[in-house]
Amino acid sequence: MANFRTHITVATAGGMLMAYAGWQSQWWPSSQAILIVALVAFGGILPDIDADRSRSIRLIFNILSVPSLVLGVMLLESWLTPGMLLLACGGIYFSVRYLAGILFSKLTVHRGIWHSLLAAGLCSLLTAALSFHLLFQPPWMAWSHGAAVLLGFIIHLGLDEIYSVDLEGARLKRSFGTALKLGDSRRPMSNLLMLIATLTLLPWAPPWSVLVELMHQGSLLWR
Repeated sequence: MANFRTHITVATAGGMLMAYAGWQSQWWPSSQAILIVALVAFGGILPDIDADRSRSIRLIFNILSVPSLVLGVMLLESWLTPGMLLLACGGIYFSVRYLAGILFSKLTVHRGIWHSLLAAGLCSLLTAALSFHLLFQPPWMAWSHGAAVLLGFIIHLGLDEIYSVDLEGARLKRSFGTALKLGDSRRPMSNLLMLIATLTLLPWAPPWSVLVELMHQGSLLWR
């Protein structure tokens, strides 16, 4: 399978192409282009959140601890004294950075449900919803942020499948087909839980009409 450096390098390159294309098409200003690159790169390592003791899982939970901390401050600052707020924020950071990573490694299997198109859709929808409701981005940008994570996610899955082909030996490795798949055929309960999580997010998504327009405008780039 592709290693960490390959995943993040190729995803970053894909993010730069997406950011440039969107900027040239006047979909977003240059200030948003850097965020688009970062989101594609993040999506490019996100599937390895199920890989125990990998560089990806450490980096992912390092990154996730920051917005979790910010969200905690926003929700708790009107309820707690400064001292208690500081203590609560420390607990949030420690829980996300360390405890969540340990729990995730115990509950997930590498190349399981998180290496699937279902997981890609969940992460993309969650990103769009957070961008729209938490960061107060306009619908067009919120869906663009979700699309950036989706692109990075698919780049990761595609690379894993490419590296599952042994060109020298003209054979397919055992890992072939375990990344770019709809869901986890070996664990139906994982599919059900992720599908429920995805459906729960639907009411929180930005307006769907904007997504349809974004897809239409994107298709025009290929003509």
